[in-house]
Amino acid sequence: MKILVTGSSGTIGTRLCERLLQTDHEILCVDWEPNKWIKTLDERTLRIDLRDAKAVEQIPSDIDIIVHLAANARVYELVVEPVRALDNFITLFNMLEFARKGGIRKFIFSSSRESYGNIEVEKLTEELASVVNCESPYTASKIGGEALVRSYERCYGIDMLIFRFSNVYGMYDDSVRVVPQFIRNARANETLTVFGKEKCLDFTYIDDCVNGILLGIEKFEEAKNDVYNLAFGEGVTLMHLAERVIGLLDSASKIDLQESRTGEVIRYVADIQKAKRVLGYNPQIPFDEGIEKSVEWYREHS
Repeated sequence: MKILVTGSSGTIGTRLCERLLQTDHEILCVDWEPNKWIKTLDERTLRIDLRDAKAVEQIPSDIDIIVHLAANARVYELVVEPVRALDNFITLFNMLEFARKGGIRKFIFSSSRESYGNIEVEKLTEELASVVNCESPYTASKIGGEALVRSYERCYGIDMLIFRFSNVYGMYDDSVRVVPQFIRNARANETLTVFGKEKCLDFTYIDDCVNGILLGIEKFEEAKNDVYNLAFGEGVTLMHLAERVIGLLDSASKIDLQESRTGEVIRYVADIQKAKRVLGYNPQIPFDEGIEKSVEWYREHS
């Protein structure tokens, strides 16, 4: 197949495209940023701002499947600058229109565990997402994006998969997301700020996430027109994350405990049984192993 990956210079996009290079598939990378990690990916990246509908028309339409990863993804940053949530809506709309006009019938959308909001259940199953629990503009861009993707399936026959990712971490991330930020702070013996003592999230090592996407591509026909959690299925507190990073780096850093910020989910642990059953998804890297791999990767690459 010929696979178009948007957001190909981001963390998940880079690792996904790196893995796809090892297959018989042909890939087309699209991002508004260069790929700083892998030269061969950068050389095949179309530098396009997907908010610009005219620019999107430059993309070749001989595509079998679109994997739409491009998004502004920092929850609190979109609370501060909600216009960045609008970017998410616009880029998704433009890519769905690109698919509709180009006759592309397979579309994978990267949604988020934020779609669930704050629900007090042990594990979140896919049907529990609701606009009633929308906590932030970022959440709105994802749960609203899911609705838009479903509308294009029903109105225009574009089959789709929706994957709800959860705190993906590992290689190819130099952002201010919590894992790389904590590693950066700990290496410099700077304070690690934890927003929420009780905050507990489902951290997903990047290779497990990418394996799930690859399974979605491979088993698209069996799994299509539905939504799946891609996570590890266990909760880890931010306090444990901070303590583990400090320990692994033998750092003198202290932990500054603050209140959870506006718009953020306090607790999320995914039920991944549906992805296991339909896709054969089977995450392999538990948190303690994954964070060790991540710390080692950052030691070698920064």
